[in-house]
Amino acid sequence: MTARALMFQGTGSDVGKSLLVAGLARALVNRGLKVQPFKPQNMSNNAAVTADGGEIGRAQALQARAAKVPLSVHMNPVLLKPQSEVGAQVVVQGRVEGNAKASEYQGMKAALMPRVMDSFERLKAQADIVLVEGAGSASEVNLRRNDIANMGFARAAGVPVILIGDIDRGGVIASIAGTKLVLEPEDAAMIRGFIVNRFRGDPSLFADGMVMIENHTGWQPIGLLPFFSEARRLPAEDAMALDSAAIDKTGARIRIVVPVLPHISNFDDLDPLDAEPDVDVIRVRPGQVLPADADLVLLPGSKATIADLAAFRAAGFDIDLAAHVRRGGYVLGLCGGYQMLGRTVRDPDGMEGQAGMVEGLGLLNVETTLSGDKHLEAVTGTSGDGISFAGYEMHIGRTVGPDCDRPFARISGNADGATSKNGRVFGSYVHGLFADDRQRSAWLQRLGGEVSTVDYEAGVDEVLDRLAQHMEKHLDIEALLRLAK
Repeated sequence: MTARALMFQGTGSDVGKSLLVAGLARALVNRGLKVQPFKPQNMSNNAAVTADGGEIGRAQALQARAAKVPLSVHMNPVLLKPQSEVGAQVVVQGRVEGNAKASEYQGMKAALMPRVMDSFERLKAQADIVLVEGAGSASEVNLRRNDIANMGFARAAGVPVILIGDIDRGGVIASIAGTKLVLEPEDAAMIRGFIVNRFRGDPSLFADGMVMIENHTGWQPIGLLPFFSEARRLPAEDAMALDSAAIDKTGARIRIVVPVLPHISNFDDLDPLDAEPDVDVIRVRPGQVLPADADLVLLPGSKATIADLAAFRAAGFDIDLAAHVRRGGYVLGLCGGYQMLGRTVRDPDGMEGQAGMVEGLGLLNVETTLSGDKHLEAVTGTSGDGISFAGYEMHIGRTVGPDCDRPFARISGNADGATSKNGRVFGSYVHGLFADDRQRSAWLQRLGGEVSTVDYEAGVDEVLDRLAQHMEKHLDIEALLRLAK
């Protein structure tokens, strides 16, 4: 039997498509169906390493987890990772195929469609239903030519579409009805139903609104979905989530400060720390200062190390960080953050823009050269204090120097990262460290806290189950299954 498929597009970016697909995936799996998530084209610097040795957007990784299936490069066959001067890195079926600026990429899309369709067919062979997520807005008709992300894919694959609108940002009636107005009739005909997301308050007050949308569009109402507050406990893909991630932790004993730079990547490294009741993770944007009472300053990953290093200095964060170190505070750099902590960063091939060399922050006696292929690998190892961990590596470049003689960790017998002479500054290429309860607990104790009692991974699955229940309660899932084709 051929697998069915259903596509979820939005009236705009960040209307909740990714979360909705994750919740539906878990709901349908709980009903006994085999589900595969799929997003033809994604743009994100928050990525995950797959079981088949590539990378996909973090949202598809969460959806795969919700569907209880291994990560595959075919779940997100085209991934665009914005960089600095070189535009976006283009990752196709898990592998980097070069860089392209926006105008150049528009000319590439037609050639990418066969590979998108190949990935889609592979997933269909493994599923009862494929849940497809669109990108951005369905109404971006200026980008319709050679589209592979929204209606271009839906038409090519013959997949019916459900349109999602976000009532929280206002104007949801106009945004859904207006989408039909601007679409070509053949594209509009692909949309079979709509969902109004993130409703707050008494749903009876919007009953007339649902009817108005149906009358204007002819599309079937699938449900008015209330705001799901626990979404903040799930890994986010879009850096916009960083602006709303602050959690009131009045009385928390540990303060971890994170400078948020323009090309921050893999920032879900912070989520397990947010889950700790005694840890206050303070995200600091340029224009602010790094708080003087930080226990740890954490420099996360970056998709453009050299550009973010310049932004770090321009914000004056280098001065704040030097003062933090003089006070005896701890510093941890992950991946791009690790590279910034060294003495120099060399880019001989111009991988991030103009070829050359820049000075690092000088807190670790190491040097980084950006060259070679991207290293993508799930890893397990032991940190310098003997604590085991599991995580993943996703980076370009090689870092060497005297401080590497005091490695942060051992991975399959090989050294990773570096530690300063005074044991206060650390760098590592491993992402996902804090998702490992053992490693996170060790860090909390190092910073003066107690042993962690949080089971982070189990907590994520509990939220996914509650999200699935939320979908079952408020959406007409039977109608969705009937509309899937």
